[in-house]
Amino acid sequence: MKRSARAFWLSSPGQGEIREVALPDPGEDEVLVRALWSGVSRGTETLVFRGGVPESQHAAMRAPFQEGDFPAPVKYGYLSVGVVEEGPRDLVGRTVFCLYPHQTRYVVPVSAVTPLPESLPAERAVLAGTVETAVNALWDAAPLVGDRIAVVGGGMVGCSVAALLGRFPGVRVQLVDADPARAKIAEALGVGFALPADALGECDLVVHASATEQGLARALDLLTAEGTVLELSWYGDRHVSLPLGEAFHSRRLVIRSSQVGTVSPARRSSRTYADRLALALDLLADPALDALVTGECAFEELPDVLPRLASGEIPALCHRVRYEAIG
Repeated sequence: MKRSARAFWLSSPGQGEIREVALPDPGEDEVLVRALWSGVSRGTETLVFRGGVPESQHAAMRAPFQEGDFPAPVKYGYLSVGVVEEGPRDLVGRTVFCLYPHQTRYVVPVSAVTPLPESLPAERAVLAGTVETAVNALWDAAPLVGDRIAVVGGGMVGCSVAALLGRFPGVRVQLVDADPARAKIAEALGVGFALPADALGECDLVVHASATEQGLARALDLLTAEGTVLELSWYGDRHVSLPLGEAFHSRRLVIRSSQVGTVSPARRSSRTYADRLALALDLLADPALDALVTGECAFEELPDVLPRLASGEIPALCHRVRYEAIG
């Protein structure tokens, strides 16, 4: 009898469903993984859910094991943690991270899974992809000891960046967000917090991750002369206006993009994608990062939960998906 699994598919923009999918037997140098947890990255995945990926970015936005094409039907996701049930002897029984969509079981090449460090709980490891984005961003930003830094936007990526920056010696780090509830998360991460109007200025570096033009404008306001905004937001199909008049040129401000799809040029000659992910998993040993998981549901509930995440009815950073002993 052929084996099968169950997967979450976006059937049309704003509408998801769980489908039964065929599950091949693992071949040589492949593993069969049973999912334990997956994570919904609220920013990217809800943009995909509403059909907001521009046609020009369809290729760039493809997830490693995506099936279908944007806008739909498409099987999308990239934060999966599971246990290896079949494969090489040294991996069977190991808990691994994989950039795979929301699916109960799946077969992938051995090279696609990364075993978790023993110190990392499986339920926290769903944050690995986001912390990897933060690692890449800090390779791009190259902060210095003693820098004055703001992170504008307290979503998953912004909070992950702030958490890592909080470990730098001598830096002043402030998480800036319009939602005062983010203050508790900033406290858990060991960094300062401010509403946009109250944020400290004269920053050497501002990391922008709010995905709003108001946030980007405020990020520019917070810079010292010759300071840099590192832009981590992705706006999908939206147009953004920037205040590039007034003192933008005389203060010699810099706006620089960063994106996790390629390893930062600062480390490209000496680090691989695997190195970057392994570093992210090591950094996740810090239990403070549990603050980034703000909700949880069963896999079967995803068709009802994702529309509520996309609309903001369920406020979330990382929403964790729980897999029971299902096929």
